[in-house]
Amino acid sequence: MPEVRKSKKMLQVEKRYKRSLERLLPELINDYGLTSTASELGIGKALLGYWLLKLQIRVVRIALAPNQKVEITTEGD
Repeated sequence: MPEVRKSKKMLQVEKRYKRSLERLLPELINDYGLTSTASELGIGKALLGYWLLKLQIRVVRIALAPNQKVEITTEGD
């Protein structure tokens, strides 16, 4: 993925959490959801959505029946 030009606010969040947004956002969203993640970061939900789009981070909701599981794999790591 080509380097994304990050805004001052994006860089401030990375500095505060000492992590790249590409790693931080998926973790927070998985743990807390979109609304709480936006609140935690001190931004609006619309701005969070823009950051996800800009950083090419996909958010997918999955419903599982009892005894079903999901496995997530990464390519290129």
